[in-house]
Amino acid sequence: MVENLAIATAALSTAVPNLAPDEVKALVCRLYGITGSVKSLAGERDQNCRIETADGRRYVFKISNPSEPASVIDFQIAALDHIARIAPDQPVPRVVRTLDGRSRDTVTLPDGVETTVRMLTYLDGVQIRETPRTATQRQAMGTMLAELNLALRDFSHPGATHDLLWNVATAHRLADKLEAIVDAPRRALAESFMTRFTDHVLPRLASVRAQVIHNDFHLYNVLVTPDDHERIVGIIDFGDMLHAPLVGEVATAAAFHTTGNADPFAGPAQFVGAYHATLPLTDIEQEIVADLMATRHLITVLISEWRAKRYPENRDYIMRHNPASWAALAMMNALSRDEARDRLLTEVRKGESR
Repeated sequence: MVENLAIATAALSTAVPNLAPDEVKALVCRLYGITGSVKSLAGERDQNCRIETADGRRYVFKISNPSEPASVIDFQIAALDHIARIAPDQPVPRVVRTLDGRSRDTVTLPDGVETTVRMLTYLDGVQIRETPRTATQRQAMGTMLAELNLALRDFSHPGATHDLLWNVATAHRLADKLEAIVDAPRRALAESFMTRFTDHVLPRLASVRAQVIHNDFHLYNVLVTPDDHERIVGIIDFGDMLHAPLVGEVATAAAFHTTGNADPFAGPAQFVGAYHATLPLTDIEQEIVADLMATRHLITVLISEWRAKRYPENRDYIMRHNPASWAALAMMNALSRDEARDRLLTEVRKGESR
């Protein structure tokens, strides 16, 4: 466990690769026979670049963080290939092979460190975060995530059990990050939710379903069409994928819907209700899903506060969810566990009573 935690921490403690555009362009041409312009894309651990050819074809070229084990990258590639076979209508990227048919390759960075590169198709669309929130859109997201989870239900891979700090089911391992929160009231707030997790959630996790999950299904990673903000055309960024409790997937995604309504539970409830209609949550999952939604906000503030100090040059990207998560924790702190659970499951209860 200690070794796994060290690997997980290294993934967020190792600097992102930073190849120049001309270097990226040369790599893509050599490995894939594709020539095009290079545009940087945001990323937490990897260097991501959009490649656009003269005839308009676009790809995402990913230069992995050197700390990322090759087995994890193989797992992500295999999952996308699995989805393409099992559920070809799912709007996920496709893996692009190199000129000699490989799904990934190894390159040496300027500092002499080796890392892995790969290429995916680029999905066109508008990030949901740039569109007005609606109930129908949230319901579409809930249904889409349930369908994605169904597609991944029977998928397995040796790399799926890797460790990841963004796993809500292992939030207790971030307890040492609490002391880094300088503001005393905020630190006390975070400590109370860490206690809620260890007392009420952790003992129950052995009794819930687990499978490969996306683990990062939020407003930045779901794309819709420019003229129909309720029609999903893309699910991107499978970099946080792992084998973990299914209810953690639902809670993580629901956490990003607490803003945009007068009632902060309205959006998450609509999302969870639609998910449950396609892939029903068990009784024990329903009991802890609200706790895990709070836990996602907790690990967001802990990891983002820690990483922003370590990488100030990437602060804007790292801290993008931080204010909303602090606000959500303050809101949920005013409720009992039972009140939070019942408000989150409002739409689930309505659906079951019909």
